[in-house]
Amino acid sequence: MRQHRFDKDIPFTEGEYDRRLRLTRAAMDAKGIEVLLVTDPSNIAWLTGYDGWSFYVHQGVLVFHDRDPAWWGRNQDTNGALRTVWMGDDRVVGYEDTYVQNPDKHPMEDLALRLKGMGFESPRLGVELENYYFSAKAYLALQTAMPGAQLIDATALVNWQRGIKSAEELTFMRRAARISEKIVDGLLERVEPGVAKNDIVAQIQHDAITGADGHWGDYAAIVPLLPSGSDAAAPHLTWDGRPFKKGEATFFEISGCYRRYHAPLCRTIFLGEPPDIFKAAEAALVEGLEAGLEAARAGNRACDIANALAAPLERAGIERGARCGYPIGLSYPPDWGERTVSLRAEDQTVLQPGMTFHFMPGLWMSDWGMEITESIVITEDGPAECLCDRPRQMFVKP
Repeated sequence: MRQHRFDKDIPFTEGEYDRRLRLTRAAMDAKGIEVLLVTDPSNIAWLTGYDGWSFYVHQGVLVFHDRDPAWWGRNQDTNGALRTVWMGDDRVVGYEDTYVQNPDKHPMEDLALRLKGMGFESPRLGVELENYYFSAKAYLALQTAMPGAQLIDATALVNWQRGIKSAEELTFMRRAARISEKIVDGLLERVEPGVAKNDIVAQIQHDAITGADGHWGDYAAIVPLLPSGSDAAAPHLTWDGRPFKKGEATFFEISGCYRRYHAPLCRTIFLGEPPDIFKAAEAALVEGLEAGLEAARAGNRACDIANALAAPLERAGIERGARCGYPIGLSYPPDWGERTVSLRAEDQTVLQPGMTFHFMPGLWMSDWGMEITESIVITEDGPAECLCDRPRQMFVKP
């Protein structure tokens, strides 16, 4: 009889995890994969519910066609798995601590022994080759320990199954959106000339973790990004102890997070009177955002959103070479994107109801920057729904 733990604090229903496994197994079958090794912590959590800060060591989930998945990781982390995964206790296995950061042995050797013990001596084994958490050494160790196995590139195989969100997932993302709104409201209230950046970040984190509407907040997969003035030409700077200054714009890239689900929301604050170049850029960017939202319809393509955004920017003489968005949902550090679709002119992916994106057309010019973004859901009919509800503008504080 199948064992499970749905009487515990599992994030989703049994039917939801069954849906995810069906999608993943169908994708495995299409690639001829007998066993799939999932090492991306976001994919692990999506398939099993596992939630822990243990992804700095080797861990994974084995997905089979004919039995429940098996969580595998460091022995001391098995207690976390027993408390968070939906599978029965017999589906949680650990390797001894002598494998951890040991140059003379590797955890993949333990995994190979376990697979052989399950009868998989020479499997067609899928592995996530392009992944933050599966190293070159892990690949070589697994290849050496299982010389008869055929290692198949399964990069983003699970990620693509995550693209269309269920009603349960959208509930979590809407809770994250309420937290994002709370963070932005706090920024508009607190950011002033002379206030130290690290003090503002402390308040961002306080708002993020205390949550909103009675729902607690989780840590986001990306720390707050808030460069000011000429530093805002660089999209991925974090913070220091310097104060905000009058005459400078700061963009804030933040996201609320609820049970690992994100709803990023970026806004720009200008302290003082913005020059005409900022006003013109704001007008073009908002026009492009609204055109992109109108194009973000089921049946259209990812490139249609990017092209709709580009037209007003081009008329304003603004060139941007980066993509303008990516899928979002459940994520762990270092990224809240799902690493599949890109909102850019070359991507022909057809939009489907339930897809969720961070529509993110940041402007990073030679000596200034601006971000006004939305997290969106592709709907059954009509333009995209914005998860957050805050004015789409550059905020000016005299």
